[in-house]
Amino acid sequence: MSIAKGVKDALSSSSMIRKMFEEGNLLKKQHGADKVFDFSIGNPDVEPPPAFHRVFLRLAQEDAAGKAPGSHGYMPNPGFPAVREALAKKASREQGVALEGSHIIMTVGAAGGLNVVFKTLLNPGDEVLVPRPYFMEYRSYVSNHGGVLKEVDSLPDFNLDLGAIKNALTEKTAAILINSPHNPTGRIYPARTLGGLAEILVAHGKKTGRYPFLVADEPYREIAYLPSGVPPVLSVYKHSISVTSYSKSLSLPGERIGFIAVNPGIQDEADLLNGLVYATRILGYVNAPALMQRIVAELTEEKVDVNIYARRRDAFKEVLDKAGIKYAEPEGAFYLFAKVPPKKGAPAGSAGDDGAFVNHLKQYLVLGVPGAGFGQPGWIRFAYCVDEKVIRASGEAFGKAMENW
Repeated sequence: MSIAKGVKDALSSSSMIRKMFEEGNLLKKQHGADKVFDFSIGNPDVEPPPAFHRVFLRLAQEDAAGKAPGSHGYMPNPGFPAVREALAKKASREQGVALEGSHIIMTVGAAGGLNVVFKTLLNPGDEVLVPRPYFMEYRSYVSNHGGVLKEVDSLPDFNLDLGAIKNALTEKTAAILINSPHNPTGRIYPARTLGGLAEILVAHGKKTGRYPFLVADEPYREIAYLPSGVPPVLSVYKHSISVTSYSKSLSLPGERIGFIAVNPGIQDEADLLNGLVYATRILGYVNAPALMQRIVAELTEEKVDVNIYARRRDAFKEVLDKAGIKYAEPEGAFYLFAKVPPKKGAPAGSAGDDGAFVNHLKQYLVLGVPGAGFGQPGWIRFAYCVDEKVIRASGEAFGKAMENW
């Protein structure tokens, strides 16, 4: 018997990010890790803050001494009550709303959280709008639960195109999914843009009787380079949900810990919260990892040193500037989204072929991800969560690649 058709179809177009990451591992075995410039995957190499290790060790010692009986057993599906209260205070500060512990659902990372949200919200055939480019696994998260992902173009500077969003809304629209700071562009959506989006969604709700949910995927919220930080989502639109994780802010991607924050007073609040708890259980997560819940509850004021990423961003910009490769200015996260240059002799203004350019760069042992993998052909994403020495050392390879492109 064959596997499910939906899974088989998805495998044929599986994540280009992982594909490039695996190719990078092969190249490192062939040429040596120090000879390969792998900017393919957003896997943070910065170690967690020292406070993480201190809390980790203390809790482990308390457990060994029998001071925290039952701390590794089942708890309520949405998480330890004390943890949820602690994170409600953190999210309240960030989002500008008064959250209680009941508005927090602990999750198995942001990916797990988004699946819980869409399992709870979507009926078969419901549409979820997403600005393009976008993290391509969003499509699977939505289709997992019977929904249909509907792409909407962004503005040339990758800000939200409010007109395009307004035109894409229909009575089938269950939600719009946004990501800020943005993967792959590093864009932070301004407060005025979020306010304009809220006005459009309110007007649509009044007209149709169905207010689309605004779902914000925010794992990069604390990696921001603008002095103003990242504008809140929950405070601008009543029917909003934030999903985040500690994969980037504390460099804990492998620990799979995050949370959902639900706007107080959201439509059908009690049913929504109960639905999220139920989905957490029946999707097989049962609950978020117990030890990680206890740890992050004590680290609400901690994050990785964002200055490290800022220096790497600046170093990478220097490399691309020297090579003559244009890019979108990153305001957060740790990606450079670069415009593929046209080949020599191509007509002025012609679009570059991102697949061909990625293959060309591989000849010089430089790895990035084609923009087509994010729904934006003609671009390429470079992840700069690698040592600054690697970034600076890649300059010669980029230069040679451009000479022969």
